[in-house]
Amino acid sequence: MKRTSPLSSRNISLALLGIVFVLLAILPQLTEAYIVVLLSDILKFIVLTVAWVIFAGPTGYISLASAAFYGVGLYTAAILNADMPFPLVVILAGVFCFIVALGVGALTLRLKGVYFTIFTFGLVQLLYYAVAEVERIATGKRGRFVSTENTETVYYAMFILTVLVLVTAVLIRRSRHGLALRSIGEYEQAAEHSGVNVIWTKVLVFAGSSVFMGMAGAIVATRRAYIDPGIAFDLNVTFMPVLMAILGGMTNLIGPVIGAAVFAYLGEFLLTRLPDLYMLVFGAVMVLAILFFPQGLWGLLAQGWSKLRGGRRAPA
Repeated sequence: MKRTSPLSSRNISLALLGIVFVLLAILPQLTEAYIVVLLSDILKFIVLTVAWVIFAGPTGYISLASAAFYGVGLYTAAILNADMPFPLVVILAGVFCFIVALGVGALTLRLKGVYFTIFTFGLVQLLYYAVAEVERIATGKRGRFVSTENTETVYYAMFILTVLVLVTAVLIRRSRHGLALRSIGEYEQAAEHSGVNVIWTKVLVFAGSSVFMGMAGAIVATRRAYIDPGIAFDLNVTFMPVLMAILGGMTNLIGPVIGAAVFAYLGEFLLTRLPDLYMLVFGAVMVLAILFFPQGLWGLLAQGWSKLRGGRRAPA
């Protein structure tokens, strides 16, 4: 039996991926505003999840700082969007997050395991109370209004950011930094003895992944008329990327994308149809996924496809 060459299979995958991106690019012209807003939310979670996986996936360091960088992006847009062009505001949000993450990484990435996780969670709380106190002293009130952008502008900005984070994730995985991260995740001491600059590699990739979280926050802020510290540093943004990555599977980048898309749509469905049972059903789905699909949805699909191909093969 003639087998399909790896090159042709890769070309087919790339063609399908191109079709998906073309459809997403023209979708605002073909559908109603609600669908565009829903897809913007799904793309936001894809950005946050893939950005989280860039660092946490290969290293095994569980960061809970997503909401911190997302909140910095929200407040950057809230303060600057009225006086600066929207693309510049988004870029500045990423720059500010990179600077913050460099400092945080230099302090915390010498910690390992649960200590690092607790510190990054504490960072979210620290920024929440710091921003709330600064606002109380400087303005005498809580929160601020935001200069908004239209629905299509927000969608296309998030779409471009999604493409950027996916391309960056692929390039990092194929680079020497990706190899260094995997070696750190497998055996950090051995990686250090083999010549890998462990601290610098972790800090640099951690800071780089935070850029996309901050930019996503800046884009989302321009869809809201008002934000406050509770909205900006929402703990859901801390835990959702972790849960979405686990649900989708972290063996490759397709898993986090699937997990983010499924989880984001499920959340929207439950909030609109079963608001009183939202957290109960959400938690039950997550527990069942962890218990019965330890490799995530992508692992389940890959396993099913392997069995299907095996069943179709003729015996030798």
